[in-house]
Amino acid sequence: MKITFYGHASLGIEVGGKHIIVDPFITGNPQASAIDINTLKADYILLTHAHGDHVLDVEAIAKRTNATIVSNAEIASYYASREFKAHPMNHGGSWQFDFGKVKYVNAIHSSSFPDGTYGGNPGGFVIEGEHKNIYIAGDTALTMDMKLIPLRTKLDLVILPIGNNFTMDVEDAIIASDFVECDKILGYHFDTFGYIKIDHEDSIRKFFDKGKDLMLLEIGESIEL
Repeated sequence: MKITFYGHASLGIEVGGKHIIVDPFITGNPQASAIDINTLKADYILLTHAHGDHVLDVEAIAKRTNATIVSNAEIASYYASREFKAHPMNHGGSWQFDFGKVKYVNAIHSSSFPDGTYGGNPGGFVIEGEHKNIYIAGDTALTMDMKLIPLRTKLDLVILPIGNNFTMDVEDAIIASDFVECDKILGYHFDTFGYIKIDHEDSIRKFFDKGKDLMLLEIGESIEL
């Protein structure tokens, strides 16, 4: 499993011979100007919620690649009505895709499209594929529901928002990693806007002091599990 950071909360995942893009907000992010969305491969687009800084490039990528959009029922219906392929999910449900198993789990946030359309309840994804398991938290506060995840899935990596203001901060993310019983953390949703600027060295140190490994990738940088 290969994971690439495209800035903000946007990720590329290669697993089971398939390409997945998560929450594509790239063309609207000056920090990601080196990423050309016209070169990105996508069999699936996973969306945690409907905010513009997570769905901006969905239609451009889906139109070019014919990718299937996977999200909650409201978001899936929104795109299906625009004649895109979509797979609806809801909290607690899972589906066996050709790249692995995906479960849609709870997140505490808000969710509406830039045009004001209701975007359903926000969520996160647990992905099991190629004998590696990851949890993409999406935009969320710290929640006790995270404790449910390791009851079913032993995680190899947890991807957590750490920018504060709109989501958890670093200290809450450390607790979240305890809740999901995973000490390997990829941070995201930081630095894009003034509200979510973080001190990288301090953040890494705080995780290290708790015996945890926080990775803060450069935009375009990848890791392999």
